[in-house]
Amino acid sequence: MDRLEELRRRHQAAEEGGGPERRARQHKEGKLSARERIDLLLDENSFEELDKLVTHRCRDFGMDEQIVPGDGFVTGYGRIDGRLVYVFAQDFTLFGGSLSEANAQKICKIMDLALKTGAPVIGLNDSGGARIQEGVVSLAGYADIFLRNTLASGVVPQISAIMGPCAGGAVYSPAITDFVFMVEGTSYMFVTGPEVIKTVTHEDVTKEELGGSMTHNSTSGVGHFVAANDEECLRMIRHLLGFLPQNNREDPPRRPNNDPAGRMDPALDAIVPSESNLPYDIKEVIHRVVDDGDFFEVHEHWAKNLVVGFARMDGRAIGIVANQPAFLAGVLDINSSVKGARFVRFCDAFNIPLLTFEDVPGFLPGTGQEFGGIIRHGAKLLFAFAEATVPKITVITRKAYGGAYCVMGSKHIRTDINFAWPSAEIAVMGPEGAVNIVYRRELAAAADRPAVRQQKVEEFRDRFANPFIAAERGFVDDVIEPRETRPRVIRALRMLETKVDTMPRKKHGNIPL
Repeated sequence: MDRLEELRRRHQAAEEGGGPERRARQHKEGKLSARERIDLLLDENSFEELDKLVTHRCRDFGMDEQIVPGDGFVTGYGRIDGRLVYVFAQDFTLFGGSLSEANAQKICKIMDLALKTGAPVIGLNDSGGARIQEGVVSLAGYADIFLRNTLASGVVPQISAIMGPCAGGAVYSPAITDFVFMVEGTSYMFVTGPEVIKTVTHEDVTKEELGGSMTHNSTSGVGHFVAANDEECLRMIRHLLGFLPQNNREDPPRRPNNDPAGRMDPALDAIVPSESNLPYDIKEVIHRVVDDGDFFEVHEHWAKNLVVGFARMDGRAIGIVANQPAFLAGVLDINSSVKGARFVRFCDAFNIPLLTFEDVPGFLPGTGQEFGGIIRHGAKLLFAFAEATVPKITVITRKAYGGAYCVMGSKHIRTDINFAWPSAEIAVMGPEGAVNIVYRRELAAAADRPAVRQQKVEEFRDRFANPFIAAERGFVDDVIEPRETRPRVIRALRMLETKVDTMPRKKHGNIPL
């Protein structure tokens, strides 16, 4: 056979994967094929495939008669909005997308290239797990990938899209990456499946209940984003990358922006209710302050008492962390502390400035939180904010009580600029609780006169629960009108563009995991 013909035959075999029937089955299940996903993810005609002709080396269990170029994984590089990215996609139509020694090496090759060239890695996961016929060499392939995930962490952005099954040891690679996308109805993740769980613990649970997209996006927090289908998932990945730098040596991208930097918003003056125990939606504040109201929320469905995500100010990408008074009064608990700490550390690793909106009554009380380790988990958020050296700006919109005041980007943990609105209440605790302690004897003597207690509450609120004592001490740099938040934050960000801050020389800190 002519060599040119043989080359074309092998290329065609690689592109066919498991064949048209299995591709049709994928489509029937609501899933795109591996190559269709890559085509939608990347800029048109930008994909350059590597290792297209690689084959597996297993000759046991009849595998010597099932040799297909590519071996069930499509790997290579391309462009998203003109910027270099590396990508691998598991092809479920061939060997169920299972990991072999050969295709593990394909993934390792592009991850090594990503580290050398400083570009993001995107994994499109749709796999039945380790290739059982290969035994330990398949497991070794997973470990080789885990190592590279770890080495690349904080060096280049790593994104995982779960677009089908992802089970057993396979889940730990996405878990190490920065962001995990899932698709409704077609993707799931778990360490042990429903059958094993039923055998061991006698629990009856479906795949969807155990590891479906909403389970991991709302209950476990393993997933960061959920999409309605493959197409939306891939669009969301492209959107996310628009906020991220290529690597830890670059600044986040800037985009032309028509939203005036000096724009004031009088509606912000009335957004915080006059009664301090009434809720409001912090997302409305965020949308009114950032460029064009565009806020790309991360972990939207998990730990809703804290809001995190990406936006732009003055055309430059920033990370936002905000207490949400509309959910659990914006209190910090175990899940929200972990959620915030992870996001802050990502932003710090990739030079993304942090803007914090603070309205926090404290940490959630109760035995469930204490026994679950709220002290340790809350310390994660404190540690993350304190170690971050990127530009940090905090705006206190209302409550800033107790230890939670310290944690949420206070001046004392190296935040550069701290603003407060006139509605801010900065104190050890709320007036109601403080009065019970400070005026215990007076209140006991006046138990039959409720007006005395109310008078003491008002006195405490006027004297302490305001931003002016903190401003007098320099703990907030200015008390500003809410309407001027956007221009004041933008001017601060411009001032901080050349900020350089350092950590004491060390191998790494020991975050309270």
